[in-house]
Amino acid sequence: MRAGAHQVADGTYLVHGSHTNWVILTEGDAVTLIDTGYPGDREQVLASLAEVGSAPEAVAAVLITHAHNDHLGSAEYLRATYGTPVYLHEAEVPHARREFLHQVSVGTVLRNGWRPGVLPWAVHAIRSGGTAHNPVTAPEPFPDAGALDLPGRPVPVHTPGHTGGHCAYHVPGTGVLISGDALVSGHPTARFGGPQLLPDMFHHERPRAVASLDVLAGLEGELLLPGHGPVHRGPVGDAAQRARERAL
Repeated sequence: MRAGAHQVADGTYLVHGSHTNWVILTEGDAVTLIDTGYPGDREQVLASLAEVGSAPEAVAAVLITHAHNDHLGSAEYLRATYGTPVYLHEAEVPHARREFLHQVSVGTVLRNGWRPGVLPWAVHAIRSGGTAHNPVTAPEPFPDAGALDLPGRPVPVHTPGHTGGHCAYHVPGTGVLISGDALVSGHPTARFGGPQLLPDMFHHERPRAVASLDVLAGLEGELLLPGHGPVHRGPVGDAAQRARERAL
């Protein structure tokens, strides 16, 4: 299966899975993998690594923006099979272990089923493992503050609201912001394209999600790689500000 890893900057690849994106940062043969799609996206994840000239055993670490199944999908597989460390914000570590779940409920999805795109998205999510019990057995908090000693030198940026420990990843060297679900450019349930928050039902604490856009608005960069939707080119601060204006 061809994954379609699109090079968007030096050593930086955006991969579109089934409704969810992940990012590969390369340094020689070693890579940092940021998010891993749905459980059902595993073949695409492995294919995308091969496409950039790497392999699962060369993944230095998996970084997770947040512990929803459409981003956490193959993290435990890589940890258990290849010993790959899985890093998240400390507030998201127990979420990844499934000590609790900050996720839209089936009841809320059904109550919003009249909205365009919601029911087809829900069917796809279920078929792809979106409601499966898929914990990471031994997730770890970031080992250091600031830039991580990994390919790409990504800098975690705490952006709570979508979940309590959601993190974006800033790569100052290439002007890239990997925003996860704190800032997206599209979604099957969205009413419009371009920089935006996900629909309200997806956020654990929407006011904090809105406030986190101010954090992203202060970052330098010209390339936004969201968890959902296409790459967005232009100042990431402007994209975050536009999303905030749309959210009010």
